[in-house]
Amino acid sequence: MWLQDLINKTEKMAYKISIDCPVKKNPLKHAKSLTITRKIEVYHFFDYESDEEIHEQRFKDAMDNMKKVQNLGKQIVYNSGYSNFTFDLWIILHRIDCNNSFVHRKQYITAINRAYDEKFQDMKEYKEEDNFKRCLKKLQLSNVNDAIKRAKNIMQKNEDSGYILHHYKGYKYYKENPSLAVWEAIEKILTDCELI
Repeated sequence: MWLQDLINKTEKMAYKISIDCPVKKNPLKHAKSLTITRKIEVYHFFDYESDEEIHEQRFKDAMDNMKKVQNLGKQIVYNSGYSNFTFDLWIILHRIDCNNSFVHRKQYITAINRAYDEKFQDMKEYKEEDNFKRCLKKLQLSNVNDAIKRAKNIMQKNEDSGYILHHYKGYKYYKENPSLAVWEAIEKILTDCELI
């Protein structure tokens, strides 16, 4: 919703936008709940939280369900907006590079504090609504463009390093962190609005 508000307040945007962003873990259930009359694209944002079996299975379940949407007879195309480890990587990239490979999600707090000049004790404190919104208030549209560039650099670095780009049910991802596809949805929105 923050991005929607930011774009709609920008004088140079070609279109006003409306972003529907319900918190739904299951893309198939979400698609079934939609009443649509035209073809739509949906980006499902989800995390590759670790190589642990339970997390890897949840990640694959999300892609399985995105693929099953095609069999509903609705005109919905689901795209992956994954983050490895977490969506917090995307938030960090708005302000600084984050090319380090972490062993646990809680390690992102150091980069968040550095990027946003904060002193959060842990991820729980950072994710408190007021704290998270305070970080967002420090951002402008130029930071979103910076995040896209930084994310592309991460993905190029992964390719240059020879990491395996995994293919599953038509979706691509790296198991190594950092990696992410969130930027693809955001770049498309900004391009459609003629802001990049």
